[in-house]
Amino acid sequence: MTPYARRGVHGQTVEALARRVLSGDLPEGSTLDLVALQSELDVSLTALRESLKVLAAKGMVDARQKRGTFVRSRADWNLLDADVLRWQFESDRTTDADSALLRNLAEVRGIIEPAAVRLAAERRTDADLAALDAAVDAMGQGGSDAAHAVEADLAFHRALLAATHNELLERMEMVIESGLAYRDRIVHSSPHSEDPVPAHRAVLDAVRDQDPRAAEAAMRALLDQAGRDLDRIGGSPDPGGSPDDMERPTGQ
Repeated sequence: MTPYARRGVHGQTVEALARRVLSGDLPEGSTLDLVALQSELDVSLTALRESLKVLAAKGMVDARQKRGTFVRSRADWNLLDADVLRWQFESDRTTDADSALLRNLAEVRGIIEPAAVRLAAERRTDADLAALDAAVDAMGQGGSDAAHAVEADLAFHRALLAATHNELLERMEMVIESGLAYRDRIVHSSPHSEDPVPAHRAVLDAVRDQDPRAAEAAMRALLDQAGRDLDRIGGSPDPGGSPDDMERPTGQ
């Protein structure tokens, strides 16, 4: 999905507003001064309102008569929306809510991916195996190219969900990818991350052998490795920098 910031003035305005909400500059319950925002962002009132409609669709803002446009409670936000996840993980500030969300995503992966890999082992096609093979091969060839390494890791998990041939599980890639990319950035800024290729290869081999139990065990081992990497750096790191500043990520 193309980030909003790459979609012209409208997209840049959406992202600027979203980041203000997520950072707390526009706190929950606050009423927005549209005239002031229009001036600060240097956009037309029409462009501002159109951008707010995007955030309203994601549950982040709302508008009421006599109250105006206001920031909704975090409990109302669509936290499974890929943009909301990405905006939160790319925030310049790390809050307790951000750290909790990272832990929550790790738990979601622990529920979804072991079950998904069992289905993948039962249903995989030759095309699925080719996609998984390509991802693991790319993972081992990335060297110090951070962008290449991250994309290879994401491609593996995307291909794994696709191999379930379950449309709803395939859609979970948006949730898993957002958390995984963020995790790669913070964990692999450390030079001591474990080599991810053997763990991913073990999952692939079990899927190839159509052995659901072995596939699940291999996936749980992979997720355990991911947990060890987080524990090694404290588990609730400061993301620092931007996604483009990632050190060598190896991914789990």
